[in-house]
Amino acid sequence: MVRKIPMRKDILSGEMFKKQDLIRIVKTKDGEVFADETGKKNGRGAYVVKDLDKVNEAREKKILESKLKVDSETLGPIYDEIIRLIYREDIPKR
Repeated sequence: MVRKIPMRKDILSGEMFKKQDLIRIVKTKDGEVFADETGKKNGRGAYVVKDLDKVNEAREKKILESKLKVDSETLGPIYDEIIRLIYREDIPKR
C-alpha cells in the first residue's frame, strides 16, 4: 500500500510542496508569531519553503507581513529564525 505524502502550500509562491520541505510559521490568538520546528504548536499555521532566495525575496517584498497581517518589526526576528532553521538543516547534507 502506498502512503499518501502530506502536501502544503507555500505562502510565498503559492506552490505545493511536501510538508517536510517547508517551515511552519504560527500566529497565535494573542498575535504572537514564531517559527514552529515541530509543526505541532497551537495557532494558525502558514508554510514557507526552505529556500534562502525565496525567504530573502519575501523579506524584501514584505510578503509574510501582508499574509499574516503583522508589522515588519515583529517579523524581522521570524525571518532570521527561518534562515537559521534552513542553514541548520543544510549542514548535515554537506
